[in-house]
Amino acid sequence: MALQIEQPASPREPASFTPVGTGVTTETSLSESIIVLRKRKLIVIAAVVLGLIYGAYRAVTQIRMFDSSAKIEVRNGASQEYKIDPAQALQGDSTSNKMAAEVVILQSDSLMMTVAREMNLCNNPAFLGEKGPVPFSSLDDLATREKTLHRLHSELKIQLVPKTDIIKLNYSSLDRKLSADIVNRVIADYIQRSYETRYLSTQRVSQWLSGQLDDLKHQVESSQEQMLDLQRKLGMLGLDPTKNQNTTTLEDLSVAVAQAKIQRILAESRYRAMTQMDPNSIEDSIDPSKGAAPPALTTLRTSIATAKATLADLEANLGPNHPQVKAQKAQILSLEKEQDKEQARLLAQAKENFVIAKASEDRIDASLDAQKQDAYKMRNDLVEYTLRAREFESNRTLYEGLLQRLRTAGVEAGLESLEIDIVDPAVPAAAPTLKPKSTILITAFIISALAGIMIAFILESLDTGLKSIADVEAVTGLPSLAIIPRYKRGAGEVTDRMSIAQKNLSVLTSPKSQFAEALRSLRTSLLLSHTGKPPKFILFTSATPSEGKTTVSTNTSCILAGGGTRVLLIDADMRRPAVHPRFGLSGKIGLSTLLTGGTTLEETIQNVPEAPTLDIIASGPVPPFPAELLGSQAMRDLLARAGTIYDYVVIDSPPILSVTDGVILARDADAVALVVRHGKSSKHIVRRARDLLIRAGAPITGIVLNAVDLNAPEYQGYYGQSGYHYSGSDSETWEPQSAKSSSSKSSKSDDSDRKA
Repeated sequence: MALQIEQPASPREPASFTPVGTGVTTETSLSESIIVLRKRKLIVIAAVVLGLIYGAYRAVTQIRMFDSSAKIEVRNGASQEYKIDPAQALQGDSTSNKMAAEVVILQSDSLMMTVAREMNLCNNPAFLGEKGPVPFSSLDDLATREKTLHRLHSELKIQLVPKTDIIKLNYSSLDRKLSADIVNRVIADYIQRSYETRYLSTQRVSQWLSGQLDDLKHQVESSQEQMLDLQRKLGMLGLDPTKNQNTTTLEDLSVAVAQAKIQRILAESRYRAMTQMDPNSIEDSIDPSKGAAPPALTTLRTSIATAKATLADLEANLGPNHPQVKAQKAQILSLEKEQDKEQARLLAQAKENFVIAKASEDRIDASLDAQKQDAYKMRNDLVEYTLRAREFESNRTLYEGLLQRLRTAGVEAGLESLEIDIVDPAVPAAAPTLKPKSTILITAFIISALAGIMIAFILESLDTGLKSIADVEAVTGLPSLAIIPRYKRGAGEVTDRMSIAQKNLSVLTSPKSQFAEALRSLRTSLLLSHTGKPPKFILFTSATPSEGKTTVSTNTSCILAGGGTRVLLIDADMRRPAVHPRFGLSGKIGLSTLLTGGTTLEETIQNVPEAPTLDIIASGPVPPFPAELLGSQAMRDLLARAGTIYDYVVIDSPPILSVTDGVILARDADAVALVVRHGKSSKHIVRRARDLLIRAGAPITGIVLNAVDLNAPEYQGYYGQSGYHYSGSDSETWEPQSAKSSSSKSSKSDDSDRKA
C-alpha cells in the first residue's frame, strides 16, 4: 500500500520514569493460604492417605501389652514430737523435695541393675520381646547392660500422686506375670535399699565418731596432765589460777608495806613535832590508852607544881632562909632534873620509834620487791597455764558433745528411717492394654495432615517461580498489566482454507475467546498507562527466551489495528526473528536492510490482508552486529518517522538478559512491557531484568503474565468460574485518544467491562 512520506520528526526524548519501590510487602492472609493448599492439594492428599494407611497398619498390628501397677506410701519413720532436735523437725516438713528424691531413687540405674540381676532379665524372652529361647548374655557386658537398662527405664513409669505421699509404679510388657513381678521386685528392692542405706550411714557415722572420740580422749588427758603440772609449779590448790601461794604472799606483803609506811609516817611526824615543840608541851603529844596510868612526866610536873606551891607558902611563913624553905627548893630542883631527864627520854624514845618504823618499812619493801620479781618470773607459767586450761576445757566440751551424739545416733537413725507401706501390690493384668483403633486413625490423620500442610508450605516457599499476580508485583514492584491465558488451538479449529496469519494468530480467528479478551485488557492497560495521551511507541521484551513476548506483541498489534487504527509492528529481534513466519511474510528484507540503507521504508514495509491497518517490518537478514544497528541514529530516525505516520508502533525486542538489544531499544519507547511466562521465570531473573531496565532509564509500564493456566487455584476466580461469553456480535472497537470522539469512550468502556 502507498504511504504518505512526511519529514522526519526530531529525535524523541525518552520518557521520564520513576520506578515503583521494590520493597513491596504482601501480607499472608487466610485466602492465600487456602490457595497454596489448593495448589498443593495432591501433596496434602498423598500425606493424609499415607498417614491413614500407616495408622491402619499400626491399629491392626499394635503390640498386645500387659500393664501392671502398684502404689506405695513413703513417709518418715518418726512423728515430729519424737524429734530430738527441733530444727530437724522443721526440716522434715519439706515433703515435696523428699518425695521427688525418692522418685529419682526408684528410677536410678543401681536399683534397676539390682532388679535385672535378681530376675535375670537379660535372658528373659518375654522381657526382650522375643519368641522362643534367646542366646545367653551377661549384665557385665556393657552393651547388654545398656540395652537392659534402656528397656527397663522406657517401660517402667513412676509418678508421684499429687498432694500425697503415694508413688505409683507401672510396667508394660508382653507377659502379664512378668509385668507384675518386675513392679513387685522394684518395690521390694527399694525397701531393702532404704534400710541398708540408712544402716550403713549410721554405721559410718558411729565409726567416725568413735575414732574422733579416741583422739579427743587422748587430747583431753594430755591437756589435763599438763595443766596439773603447771598447778603444782604455780602452787595452786584449786583450778582458779588467781588462788596460789605466790599471789597470797604478794597480797599480804602489799598490805604490810602499806601499814609499815603508815607507822613510819606517824613515828616520823611525832619525832619531828617533839623536837620542835615547847618542852613543857611534850606530854600533850603522848596519847595514853584508855584506862592506863598517866605518864611519868605528867606526875613530875604535878609534883613540881605542888612543891612550888608549898615553897611559896613556906617562904611566906618562914622566910627564904628557913631550912624547910631550902629543903623545899632542893626538892624542887631534884624534881626539875627528873623532869628534864624524862623529857629527854621521851624524845629519844620517839626518835627510836621512828628509826624502828623506818627500818621495818624498808625490810617489808624489800620483801615485796623480791616477791614481785618471783611473780614476774611466774607470769609466763601462768599464761601457759591459762592456755592449757582453755585447751583442756575445749577438748573436754567437744569430747562430751561427741559422746552424747554417739549415744543418740542410733536413736535418731531409727527415728529418721523411712516407713514404706505397700498400698496396692502389683497383680497380673486380666487383659492387654490396647489403644482404640479410632484414636490411632485420628492421630495418624491429624499428624499426616499437618505434615502434608507443612510440606506444601515448604515447597511453596522454596519455589522461586512466578505463578501469581501477587508474586510478580511483590518481586518487581511493578503493576500487572494483564494476565494472558494459555491458548492452544484444537485440531478441528485449523483448516486448510485459513491463511498462515490466521493459523498463527488466534485473535484473527477467535476474537471472542478469553485469550483475545486478555489481549484487549492489555491494550486498555497500555493505552491508559500514561496520563494525557496514550503511548505511541510500545516495546515488548522479556528476561529470557521462550517467554511468549513475540506472541504477545503480534496479537497485541492485531488488537490495536482492529478499530481502523494504523499500527506498525517492528521485529527488532535480529538474532532469532519470529514475527514474519507467523504472518507468512518474507524475511529477505527488513529492519537490518532498512538501517543499513539497502532498502527504503516503503520497500521494507509489508502488509497483512487479514489486518488492513497493520504494517510489519520484518527483522531481515541477520546482521553481524545487531546492537550497533539498533543503537544507531538510523534507528532513531526510523522511529521518529514512523511516529508521524502511524498511531502506534509496536516493537518486538530480544530478551534483555541474553543480549543488550532490548535495553538499547527500551530508552526510545514510551511504554515498556516486560513479559513473564507463568511457571517458567524465576524471581531473581525477573528482578535482574527489571533492574537493568530501571538503570537504563526505560519507562517500564508493567508486567504481562503470559501462558497462565486459568484452572490453577490462584486464577480460578480471575475470569469467573465459567468465563464471560458474548451473546451477540463482537462490538470491539478502538480509536486513539487523540480523536476524543464518543466512540472512543464507548470502546474503552466495553474493553473495561470485558476485562472485569
